Amino acid sequence: MAKELNEDTGFQVSIKSLIAIGFAMATIIGMWFALQADIAEAKELPAPLPPEVTRMEFQMKDEMIRNTIIDTQKDVQEINKSLKKNEDKLYDR
Repeated sequence: MAKELNEDTGFQVSIKSLIAIGFAMATIIGMWFALQADIAEAKELPAPLPPEVTRMEFQMKDEMIRNTIIDTQKDVQEINKSLKKNEDKLYDR
């Protein structure tokens, strides 16, 4: 019961459908050419340079990291003292 497709087979497509198909094809083709133009432009641009770190910036970051470590070390020492006091109070009772 399958129908054969041949030269005499016909089908109906509304004008609305043809316009929609044409618009979709035009959109896809336009996007394709825009993408190709962007790719061609990107190929012509120079490669991005890595950011340069100045000596002063390096020293400032290094100093900031060292200060943070020292502050953290002081905080840990204070926490240890507090913990020892709490343990002493707990075990004295």
